[in-house]
Amino acid sequence: MVKIGSIELPEFPLLLAPMEDVSDPPFRALCKEQGADVVYTEFISSEGLIRDAVKSTMKLDIYEKERPVGIQIFGANLDSMLQAIEIVEKSNPDIIDINFGCPVKKVVSKGAGAGILKDICLMEKLTAEMVKRTNLPVTVKTRLGWDHDSIRIVEVAERLQDVGCAAISIHGRTRAQMYKGAADWAPIAEVKNNSRMHIPVFGNGDVNTPERAIEMRDQYGLDGAMIGRATIGNPWFFKQVKHFMQTGEHLNPISMLERVEAARRHLQMAIDWKGEVLGVLETRRHYTNYFKGIPNFKPFRTRMVTSDESADVFAAFDEVEALFGDYQFV
Repeated sequence: MVKIGSIELPEFPLLLAPMEDVSDPPFRALCKEQGADVVYTEFISSEGLIRDAVKSTMKLDIYEKERPVGIQIFGANLDSMLQAIEIVEKSNPDIIDINFGCPVKKVVSKGAGAGILKDICLMEKLTAEMVKRTNLPVTVKTRLGWDHDSIRIVEVAERLQDVGCAAISIHGRTRAQMYKGAADWAPIAEVKNNSRMHIPVFGNGDVNTPERAIEMRDQYGLDGAMIGRATIGNPWFFKQVKHFMQTGEHLNPISMLERVEAARRHLQMAIDWKGEVLGVLETRRHYTNYFKGIPNFKPFRTRMVTSDESADVFAAFDEVEALFGDYQFV
């Protein structure tokens, strides 16, 4: 069993990574149904929260069926981060996660996200003060380091643990790499194998097949996997991994009818949550993967990702179901 604070999770839990404009309540609900053990919100700006910015406060929406759920916040100003904690607590999450890993320039330029990897002492201080401010478990998501020459993740993880961090998720790339090249899990294993470490250490980056999840567990000895891009348009990834772990065999391909139904539900939940315009816009990125591998599918995909009217997207789903309902995926 793995524990984050007092939260008990199964052996080698699978966590849905926080992803901007992806891990919103509709998508988290689908992933939870398909076996995600912990889900995280999109990352939320501490400055946006204390200014009551609509986009930031909307991301605080969480639902009982998601639990355990973590709200992730980012920032580099201690006062803002502490004020943000008080706002976040009102949403009653199970976990507060600090983003020390986002590589995007507009975040890094403010010293937040992966930008804080240049100042390990500030990283430690922010974590320590946030732990003191809340009774909720505080976790951290970070990267190996700023660049190849500044990887100190074993020391960083130990220091964060020592000031009260309840778990750490580590992406196997540096900020300089962004998302290029292969994720290196060996330094994450070094963190886990540090005899002083006792909190869960989760691996992140390139967990894109069930076999890779098994490798992270058995070869690298990590406590769980945080999975991001492999789940976009494929909330079944969690179920696929768990089936493979239990049986050593791949789950049968997800049927066309299941895919269409998931796409319909996803779009409808998105519209219900964020309105017609954003609901249609922000589900587009999922459709390519929902319907990946179908021959002669391009005209339907084009409609799904270019139409501004949900009625037209739903009509495209209906046509796909009628035309390809018996399609056999391999």
